[in-house]
Amino acid sequence: MLLNKQISIIYFLKLIKWDIFAIFLYACLVGALDYFSFFKDLSIPFSISAMVGTLLSLLLAFRVAQSYERWWEARIIWGAIVNDSRTLIRQLIQFLPQVAEKNNIVKEFAVRQSVWCYALTEALRKCPSDKVEQYINEIGKDSQNRPNLLLSIHAERLADVSEQYDLNANKQVQLDNTIQRLTDSMGKCERIKNTIFPRAYSVLIHFLIYVLTTIFPFGLDDHHWIIEIALATAVPVLFITIERTAILMQDPFENKPTDTPMNALSATIERNLYEMSRLPAPEQKPQPDTFYMM
Repeated sequence: MLLNKQISIIYFLKLIKWDIFAIFLYACLVGALDYFSFFKDLSIPFSISAMVGTLLSLLLAFRVAQSYERWWEARIIWGAIVNDSRTLIRQLIQFLPQVAEKNNIVKEFAVRQSVWCYALTEALRKCPSDKVEQYINEIGKDSQNRPNLLLSIHAERLADVSEQYDLNANKQVQLDNTIQRLTDSMGKCERIKNTIFPRAYSVLIHFLIYVLTTIFPFGLDDHHWIIEIALATAVPVLFITIERTAILMQDPFENKPTDTPMNALSATIERNLYEMSRLPAPEQKPQPDTFYMM
């Protein structure tokens, strides 16, 4: 379900519709002007277009590779969050002594860890979450960085539990390491979110695409104007499509079709933690991750 999410063709065409329209209009204009003597005699060697196209291909290859690296890193980070969330609850179940309060403590951490996942999603996407808002109101605390607040509460409660039940140092270190890994994952997500891909790089690629669009028709055969217009439109549009794909992947936390499916992953974590702590199954609502799916 998480890996087979499809981008709507209509959604993608809406992103580049004005580029397609401008390129097609220009190709038709050049094709029409070829009937006049000045433009009919104007010819630009195809080797120049090939040189520009080669340079553009190299830049786009680098752009796509960097964008995919950011997207894949985000997915790896959330995979680690899934594992560490399960590990935290499993450690509490194993490490806490068999006392009457044990189940309540485990349930408390399971609920708070589930809310933390939704809070991190809320912070990254800037989309409010009812579950987070409800939990924050219940505990009577709030912060500009809610995920960090919930991890701090985790740490405070672990300190209290360790002191109350006299956990040995090795168990305390393992629990602290789990909290630390969750903190590291949160920081990595924030780094990706706040690191903007250089704008100058996009400007350069756009410039080269439109240079290619401008000179490409003058290197084509003028005897078949339909083929000339089709090629003069298709080749630049292919480059724009590749660039737009890279732009979609470079920001994996912007509530786009290529996003890391954070809501779906958070729901999976919630179900797993509730099951581990023997809580009633949480009520699941449709997640925004499926908004762009066909």
